Amino acid sequence: MTLTTRFAPSPTGYLHVGGARTALFSWLYARKHGGKFILRIEDTDLERSTQESVNAILEGMSWLGLDYDAGPFYQTHHFDRYKEIIQQLLVQGDAYYCYCSKEELEQLRTEQMANKEKPRYNGKCRESDESQLDREPVIRFKNPVDGVVTITDLVKGDIVVANKELDDLIIARADGTPTYNLTVVVDDMDMKVTHVIRGDDHINNTPRQMNILKALGAELPKYAHLPMILGADGARLSKRHGAVSVMQFRDDGYLPEALLNYLVRLGWSHGDQEIFSIDEMVEYFDLDDVNVSASTFNMEKLLWLNHQYIMNGDPAHIARHLSWHIGQLGIDPANGPELVDVVKAQRERSKTLVEMAAASVYFYKDFDSYDEKAVKKNFTQGSDHVLACLHDQLVALTDWNGEAVHQIIIDLAETLGLNMGKVAQPLRVAICGSAVSPAIDVTVSLLGQEKTLARIEKAINYIRSLN
Repeated sequence: MTLTTRFAPSPTGYLHVGGARTALFSWLYARKHGGKFILRIEDTDLERSTQESVNAILEGMSWLGLDYDAGPFYQTHHFDRYKEIIQQLLVQGDAYYCYCSKEELEQLRTEQMANKEKPRYNGKCRESDESQLDREPVIRFKNPVDGVVTITDLVKGDIVVANKELDDLIIARADGTPTYNLTVVVDDMDMKVTHVIRGDDHINNTPRQMNILKALGAELPKYAHLPMILGADGARLSKRHGAVSVMQFRDDGYLPEALLNYLVRLGWSHGDQEIFSIDEMVEYFDLDDVNVSASTFNMEKLLWLNHQYIMNGDPAHIARHLSWHIGQLGIDPANGPELVDVVKAQRERSKTLVEMAAASVYFYKDFDSYDEKAVKKNFTQGSDHVLACLHDQLVALTDWNGEAVHQIIIDLAETLGLNMGKVAQPLRVAICGSAVSPAIDVTVSLLGQEKTLARIEKAINYIRSLN
């Protein structure tokens, strides 16, 4: 049988960090073993599931590059199949109708808690043949009362649960719709899922699902429950910790491979290695190396990692992602230098693509004002003369390139008896609007002769207007 994993999010919100890590681990495991990776949308919660959330999940998976071999499958398309299985369980005697009212169940729960007992259904309708015509029943799975369920967990080791600790869970609501524990079992069985990799918040569901699978005569998949992700305060990662939506990281200027690299290290390690290519992740990943304890999400570490990817990644790849951020600033990146060249110029000083885009606006769009501190320090008395001399020499330059411009700056500084900074810095402020940019020869080369000369003229007029 082909090794098959699945990622099965509920479309009740965006694709969050925890879900993305689960998807990544499932994807890596399938890719490592030549298996199949399935995307399944568990949308049976009709009140909370939305198409917007489905779109957000699909967008997040696409941005991360986690391609799936089958799907997306939607559980709402399989209701007939679920009803068929529920009927099978009823006929086998492994399920029964329960007519207990909500009030009865709440009273039972209150009494059990008062007696310091574990709240669970007491099986009142388990052996009853009486129907109540005035009440629509739910359908419960008849869980075994003896023996144990042993989860051979690939991360946590053996987990043994006594059947007497498990109550008869509801597998169909009063309106006939199936519940989560039933639909998951049917889908995993029908899709021939061999490895269920998911968060450890599902451990309580696993023995119940295993018992349903046994009742159906299905082969049990192998389970791997991943430890949770914590915020810096030690609490489970949530919205209040900041950006937990995958697409929020895109919006904040992170590269998808940087986020994947960070996620793979949240609970998994391969020696002391910190930075992994996707191919290395596939090669080295194994569930045996997943940590049992929870991991803490550290934004500073992610930011460091993102900077490493920006500095060392393929400039063409980074440029494709930068293009979106440039566009978000209302700028057409086609109206200026090649983005690949901008990436090469800006990568050392940019930790995120948002920073890089903001720092590159002047290459594509004229600015209306200068940085006040830069003006005070660099547009001093005589700087207009320096810029005017530069303009005269640059306008005559027939072969516009950074080296030629750099040599003109050196020669002019020597002629005027100034250090290079007294020439290069006024030029930088003139053409960029601030005192910060890549090397001046790179900057003028990217900006081009026409824009450079026009901005020098503007700066000269501005300086003279101050006097």
